[in-house]
Amino acid sequence: MRRASKMDHRALFTALEKVCEDNISILCGPSDLPYGSVTKRLVTCLKKIQEHGRALEPLVSSFAAVYHHYDLDAQTPGNGYRSLVKILQSCILHIIHKGRYISSNYNGAFFRAEHNASEMEAYCSTLCQLRALLHVAQMLLNDNEHGQLHNLQDEELSSRFVQEYISMHKACFYGRCLGFQFSPALRPFLQTIIISMVSYGETFGKQQSGVGTAALSLFTSGKYVINPELRGAEFERITQNLDLHFWKSFWNITESDILSGFTRIASNPVQVNLTLTVPPVTLHLPLASDHRLSTAVSPPVAHWGPGPVHMRLISYELREGQDSEELQTFFRSDNAPNSMSHLPWVQKLPPSPWLILHFHGGGFVAQTSRSHESYLRSWSKELGVPVLSVDYSLSPEAPFPRALEECFYAYCWALNNCHLLGSTAERICLAGDSAGGNLCITVSMRALSAGIRVPDGIMAAYPATLLTTDASPSRLLTLLDPLLPLGVLARCLNAYAGTNFQTVQPSERRGSLSALGRDTALLLSDLTQGASKWIQSFLDPNRSSGVKRSQSTPQMRSETRWTPTHTPLPDHEHHVSYPEGFEPLRSQNLAFIPPTLSPIFRNPFVSPLLAPPSLLKGLPPIHIVASALDALLDDSVTFAKKLRGLGQPVSLTVVEDLPHGFLSLSHICKETQFAADICVSRIREVFEQEKATITHHKTTTLQDGPQSTFS
Repeated sequence: MRRASKMDHRALFTALEKVCEDNISILCGPSDLPYGSVTKRLVTCLKKIQEHGRALEPLVSSFAAVYHHYDLDAQTPGNGYRSLVKILQSCILHIIHKGRYISSNYNGAFFRAEHNASEMEAYCSTLCQLRALLHVAQMLLNDNEHGQLHNLQDEELSSRFVQEYISMHKACFYGRCLGFQFSPALRPFLQTIIISMVSYGETFGKQQSGVGTAALSLFTSGKYVINPELRGAEFERITQNLDLHFWKSFWNITESDILSGFTRIASNPVQVNLTLTVPPVTLHLPLASDHRLSTAVSPPVAHWGPGPVHMRLISYELREGQDSEELQTFFRSDNAPNSMSHLPWVQKLPPSPWLILHFHGGGFVAQTSRSHESYLRSWSKELGVPVLSVDYSLSPEAPFPRALEECFYAYCWALNNCHLLGSTAERICLAGDSAGGNLCITVSMRALSAGIRVPDGIMAAYPATLLTTDASPSRLLTLLDPLLPLGVLARCLNAYAGTNFQTVQPSERRGSLSALGRDTALLLSDLTQGASKWIQSFLDPNRSSGVKRSQSTPQMRSETRWTPTHTPLPDHEHHVSYPEGFEPLRSQNLAFIPPTLSPIFRNPFVSPLLAPPSLLKGLPPIHIVASALDALLDDSVTFAKKLRGLGQPVSLTVVEDLPHGFLSLSHICKETQFAADICVSRIREVFEQEKATITHHKTTTLQDGPQSTFS
């Protein structure tokens, strides 16, 4: 299946109409087909698809006429309106492909009528929900100012968006149609992740150990492999109802010794991989305006007082200073693994003139540099530069501003101690993804406010620049994004803002991290228990046998049984006006979206998109690498527009067909590797730039140019 970018939407809808009409004629004509009720299901489904297609064509035409006004510039096409249309095109292409397969093979001896009918029904449901999303996007288009992707002053508009999200059926996006909008090479990986997630969610809380729960979930995952409808329903349940502890636990599985060991085996070997602990002492740095004067930088103090900052130093080659006794005084005392090459033939290189300071992603609530080692090792090798990655304290135990304080302190410490890191720091680049991209920008704002040297540039991959649930067209993608659902995003944002949090002292936090070691020790025991329960499930006479359609999905526990309907909401719950006769599928089990109402969300050091000009003027060149299918795309576009309006050097690159978090997936397929290479190129630009200039980068794909599969 080729990508649907840049195609003529008229030809696409014509092809959709034709393939539906051809199949209806075949299935309704004189025939000895032995498919019975399945034939009726297919005909009903195809007629519904025709209805959706006829309603969608003028809607797409209206977007196509105006969405260029919402781009950063003509060289950088990309915004949420374009993304929604592109996703719709991908869905229609799948329907056309499936329709042609049915019309060509319906008489074949090996034609699976039930399977193909279920596939077509799933995409019909998906098309219905996409139609609803385009109507919501049209509401945003009408209510926002011309050329503006957000209306940051209209709380009612954002409330309507959130309430509509809560009631809409989402399971269809996570069953048979999972990841249809992304690069085909990513879909098996996404399916593995979602099956792992729903299996983990089913067993979460039944074991005391995180990896133990993962082990047990291994034996409950089979039913989600063979029953996509059950998988979709269960994924909708956990994304709407499970709390932040589940997500922290699941995301931190990548921190375990077993998985991180596999990552290291598959990654580039490095000669230096050190975990450091920097004590909380006051630093003194020269002022940028007059190096004869200095200013004091206090250690992090928010919430529990002064505490150390943890970091990881990665260097592909051993450089002067990295094996010094002075640096060894900063080695961690918690038995964290350190590695450094002491082979006699290893040549110690002089310090690099460059240094990367990295802040990892993870929604401010999960992961450490350990989960991001794979691409950090590649950066160090490809650029020939040491990488210092900060393991900042995580929310909700350490809400804002603790992480920002620690990252700013790490930046100041690196400036003063670059000689220990194998660098002269003639040029320093801040780099991070998602939450880390936010911290790159806010640390630079903090440096600017303190009057000290600002970094020479920033590479922010899909950064979180607006930490509210304000509506924008790209944020509608949270309805179908398996890696960034709105409910999960809102929980992370509230945790970082400190809404309903309890601070935990550093000693307690280390205990939670050390639990990963205990998890590994308990793995064999958990595997045994899991295997026993799995075998018993097959011996259970009440066990459902066989795969059924979504209307007869095997029963889950009563509080999680979902039946999507077209039933309109009561009048007092209407949030979006849909055309007469159309109503999206609704979920009976409503989502809970924590509101982002606290004033702290509007703090410019939380949401840099809302920062006043005084905090943005003077920032270094910022290179943003975003994805066209990321729910945070509009945040990046709007932020880049704001910087450009202030005369600040900024570039925006939009890559196609990839999800949020593509940096951590760089070894999965050539598309993610291509996007990761763009990030490396932007970092290289920071190091090699002669002076701050405004550059333009167009939307990038592996294969530019129009393509068609329906001519």
